Amino acid sequence: MIKPIAIDHIVLRTVLYQELINFYCDVLGCAVERKLPDDIGLTQLRAGASLIDIVDVNSALGKAGGDAPKPTGNNVDHFCLQIAAFDESALKEYLQSKGVAVGDFEERYGAQGMGRSLYLKDIAGNNIELRATI
Repeated sequence: MIKPIAIDHIVLRTVLYQELINFYCDVLGCAVERKLPDDIGLTQLRAGASLIDIVDVNSALGKAGGDAPKPTGNNVDHFCLQIAAFDESALKEYLQSKGVAVGDFEERYGAQGMGRSLYLKDIAGNNIELRATI
């Protein structure tokens, strides 16, 4: 029987390959774990116990996925990153200082029950929910 435990990884296809890697590392605190050759076009970023794979749509791997995502037709609706406990106003201030438009904190249901979270968009238009671990 299959029992899901956690999100292993998510794959984001983009035309903003290096810029998206920089966003996730410089703004959201991920780290490059593995980078395959440019012709393959895959960089894997560590996000706690999970990975975020960034795929260049102009690479061999990216072309296999079809057309590039567009701001009105992303491949992913959103994904949620669980992050360490935070001060809501300090987190919003930090993200805004990085030029990131953020929504308001709200009580939402997730894998660990109800909790406070906010939404933002990365530079490729993907929706991200940031949520504290419980």
